[in-house]
Amino acid sequence: MVSRKKYDREFKDGAVRLVTEQGLTVPKVARDLGIAENMLYRWVKQANDQGSEAFPGSGNNAESDELARTKEELRIIRMERDILKKTIAYFAERPK
Repeated sequence: MVSRKKYDREFKDGAVRLVTEQGLTVPKVARDLGIAENMLYRWVKQANDQGSEAFPGSGNNAESDELARTKEELRIIRMERDILKKTIAYFAERPK
């Protein structure tokens, strides 16, 4: 089974800008980036049709990235809190 290569939004935007803003040809940009010409033609069309809403991705956006970072930070803080609780309990015991 052949897996498809996925390109992020920044890569697609950059490739489209090379064609639209710098005036390079689609075949040259596609060859330089190692992608298929028809794919780049589709990206250019999608960017022209949808503007800034082009290339939405599969849900990985800044908000979901921030949420994942926040959850990881919360997990670490809880772990540190639990360690501190155990340490306090250990030192609070009176020696007999």
